[in-house]
Amino acid sequence: MAGALIKKGFTHLKSKEFRDYLMSTHFWGPVANWGIPLAAIADTRKPPEIISGKMTLALCLYSAIFMRFAIKVQPRNLLLFSCHFTNETAQIIQGCRLLNYEYQERKKVAEEASAVVEDAT
Repeated sequence: MAGALIKKGFTHLKSKEFRDYLMSTHFWGPVANWGIPLAAIADTRKPPEIISGKMTLALCLYSAIFMRFAIKVQPRNLLLFSCHFTNETAQIIQGCRLLNYEYQERKKVAEEASAVVEDAT
């Protein structure tokens, strides 16, 4: 069973259709595009102070548009869709981190600073 499956896989890899797919923009466009979501995922380990809200919003809109495009284009480009779905998810996480920082952590810092000022007087 496994041998037949492996043989079928190698046959598919050697087929002209698969080689044509590997040499098309349907493959290399999304592969090159994976740098964006990988960078966004790596940025989740960085402090939230450096997150750009405008850029995060722009990348969310960009990925949403291209997810729709990837589904509507014929033949469907699921590799492109998965790339932009991953980016959309990463950007939403970054946006949530930014909102949390802006509205929660800054508020805490301001409250602590006002408490220090009150204690000093």
